[in-house]
Amino acid sequence: MENKSALKAYPQVGVASTCRSFEEYRAMFALTETNWNAGPVLDVAGGASSFTAQLNAMGVSAVAADPYYEGLTESVIAAGYREIEVSTAKLAAISEQFDWSFYSSLEQHRKLRERSFELFAEDFRKEEARSRYVAASLPNLPFDTDSFGLVLCSHFLFLYADAFGEKFHAEALTELIRVLRPGGELRIYPLISLKWEPCSFIPDLLRELRQVAHAEVLPSGLPFTPVPSPLLRLVKLA
Repeated sequence: MENKSALKAYPQVGVASTCRSFEEYRAMFALTETNWNAGPVLDVAGGASSFTAQLNAMGVSAVAADPYYEGLTESVIAAGYREIEVSTAKLAAISEQFDWSFYSSLEQHRKLRERSFELFAEDFRKEEARSRYVAASLPNLPFDTDSFGLVLCSHFLFLYADAFGEKFHAEALTELIRVLRPGGELRIYPLISLKWEPCSFIPDLLRELRQVAHAEVLPSGLPFTPVPSPLLRLVKLA
């Protein structure tokens, strides 16, 4: 990988709805079976990822929330497939910056995403799918207080810090903690922006949350980004 000063930012306009796999979730959030069995599980900004589909297939109650799910079923699915094409092209243009040890290659990265997308699409087409794929966006979620044992947020909070700002993030974290059960945990990854820079206002946010949640930073098990990022774990206090 190149020197940090020479790194190119990821060229993203708007928020992407990607197709991350169960394997990627388990690695990036450092999850074990114990974590998801403490559910119900909420995946916020899950896009066309297969995590919710696979957890439900395993008998674990899981819900995904993302404005991406609004619209006709086949239109949502088509948008997910287009994102694979778009993101693969973007990665290819700056591929030398990334750590490919988890995926082996850009080609294998795409194949993993395509398998994940197929599982998502199969589940999203089911009659009851809209009960577990909820069209909703932060900082207002349509779930009762103390509903979930595990909440995850992948590649949204902090990644788009330049676009959404500190106030939005403060409101979003408060809302994510609200829907957690006491003792439940929120995990967020990554903690860097699309420019590969640490989010500067995280310490201030965590100070504001000290009365409602215990925070710690943990290693992620997913090497990939040009600047490695840990994950944030917040446990709701009783």
